[in-house]
Amino acid sequence: MPLSDDTALLDGTTAGAQAPDVAVRLEPAGVTVTVPAGSLLEDAISKAGLRVALPCGGQGRCGRCVVQVKEGSVRRRSTVRLGAEQIEEGYALACQTLVNSDAVVLLIDAEPRQERIVGGDLADKVARESVPCDRRRAPVVSAYRVVVPPPDMADNTPDFERLQREMALQYGIRRITPSLTALARLPESLRNGEWTVTAVIEQRDPDVALALDPTDSAGSYRLLDVFPGDQPPRLYGAAIDIGTTTVVAYLTDLATGEVVDGLSAYNDQIARGEDVISRIIYGKQLARRVELRERVVGTMNGLLDEMLSRKRLTRDDILAVVVAGNTTMTHLFLGLDPANIRLEPYVGAAGKFPLVPASTLSLHVHPEALVDCMPAVGAYVGGDITAGALISGMTEGEEIALFLDIGTNGEMVLGNNEWLISCACSAGPGFEGAGASSGMRAVRGAIEEVWIDPVTFEPTVTTIGGDVPRGICGSGMISLMGELMMTGIINKSGRISPDIPTKRIREGHNGLEYVVVWADDTATGERDIILDDTDIINLLRAKAAIYAGAAVLCESVGLSITDVDRVLIGGSFGKHIDVEKAIQIGLLPDLPWDRFSYLGNTSLQGAYHALVCRTCRAEIEDIASKMTYLELSADNRFMDAFTSALFLPHTDESLFPSVQQSLEARKQGVSAV
Repeated sequence: MPLSDDTALLDGTTAGAQAPDVAVRLEPAGVTVTVPAGSLLEDAISKAGLRVALPCGGQGRCGRCVVQVKEGSVRRRSTVRLGAEQIEEGYALACQTLVNSDAVVLLIDAEPRQERIVGGDLADKVARESVPCDRRRAPVVSAYRVVVPPPDMADNTPDFERLQREMALQYGIRRITPSLTALARLPESLRNGEWTVTAVIEQRDPDVALALDPTDSAGSYRLLDVFPGDQPPRLYGAAIDIGTTTVVAYLTDLATGEVVDGLSAYNDQIARGEDVISRIIYGKQLARRVELRERVVGTMNGLLDEMLSRKRLTRDDILAVVVAGNTTMTHLFLGLDPANIRLEPYVGAAGKFPLVPASTLSLHVHPEALVDCMPAVGAYVGGDITAGALISGMTEGEEIALFLDIGTNGEMVLGNNEWLISCACSAGPGFEGAGASSGMRAVRGAIEEVWIDPVTFEPTVTTIGGDVPRGICGSGMISLMGELMMTGIINKSGRISPDIPTKRIREGHNGLEYVVVWADDTATGERDIILDDTDIINLLRAKAAIYAGAAVLCESVGLSITDVDRVLIGGSFGKHIDVEKAIQIGLLPDLPWDRFSYLGNTSLQGAYHALVCRTCRAEIEDIASKMTYLELSADNRFMDAFTSALFLPHTDESLFPSVQQSLEARKQGVSAV
């Protein structure tokens, strides 16, 4: 049956007519669904319980949801990344193609399974870092041995009130609210334990309790569970970082503060958008927001279940959960609509989020455990940054510190123990690896560092894990671009020079490109690993956004970027950045190297500290309350600074004296050779 493109109305119907139903058969699954004519193919695929990848959130930009229409009439809104021959053969984008008649559609590339990327024990230095209080006495959840006088006719006070009275007498704990689970178990536990029980109590710091519930000025205690006798229960908590790309979780023994296991996996939402804006756009419809929430909860539950299995624990053993994530990730996790985050004046549903029972969120932990999401301060400065600011230590002294979390969005905080100001700028996919021609995420086989001989222009690379190269990740691209600039292969505007005497420079699909690894030397043996003009432009924009954001943040408080005493780099990506190369391309300010520190995943560390230490949780609340948020999109200075930073390393060369000295030294060295 011949294919056709109906060019009538956008929805594929005739004006004034009700759209008839059409049948769409999806192969190779062999599933047929009925949808109104004019429906998107992606909607038909979703209705069938099948999935196609939508990294751009269904905007028709990435071309990853390509399908082949074998029979039927369709209308293509967009043909991005599709050639004329492919269109002739029936290829179409599921997110941009309307089906107007009965059709047979072949799913070309099923949605990839989001694999675990880190396994094994992550009980690293986080468990050993100092916490500003004794974590053995200050976790969110603790167990108490309580002896309760049995009732008699002279004192027939109900069981819970008897327990409450003794908790006040023995431990000074008052105003306890029982969970229904604990209340149901209490009578049997009291009598089986011969009037001695172990009470599991959740406690919130008064400042935090007041922030989350304005009526709770004295702090709050909850009776989560109760066990007969004097047998301390297993008390564990989970600290979880919901990243746009990766979800990481720690399983923690609340009695000791020890991280007993850790695991991470790709955020399953990636299939519906690789950045927050794509996911916000995808989640315009309630059903899609439900899907996004289910995807991230599914990722979290997968991690929790595996850690529990490895430690031979049950779900009921996890009695507290602390979550840190950017504002959009937190909204999607809680089922809140993030639509206004991307619309001027850029506000979310909330900055401080209520404690939510785990059962409401379908998390695989104790049903009465409360989930505590770290507070946000702006549309693009979320709980991952407020938690990270605590870990950075920037609020502990008078030195001016700049805390950076570099990824798809570049979030940053400037300040000290007296004041804090924050902002965020969109770095795009430049540092995410997947946005480049030969890009990939920072996993085994990804090129993470590059050196180029200034005479032969031949590269030397190292990969994560020492494996044969498969592609190049964000830190590798920073290293590569620094080398390309220092050897003169690219000029100040980022253009590749065609006059360099090397076969590694050639004409490609997107202009000139530099071959980093020939196909025969890669893990797949199929394609050369390259960096082309388009990749460089994206990297220039990303680095310009980060540097401009930091410069404007400093300028907004009357400082120069050179006035910064310490630069603290957080995030899993940050720990791979080579400071020298980052300065060379103008991503980081030209400061002495000893002013830079790598902090790792500060979001996860902050969540962990909030879990084991109520004082730390209160400090995060305090940090959020005093942090000023600067909206760069409303600041004309940012665009000026961004434009100036779109060169290597910068339009104003005086801002990067060490780079100019290195370039001159290299020129002299090459001349000598």
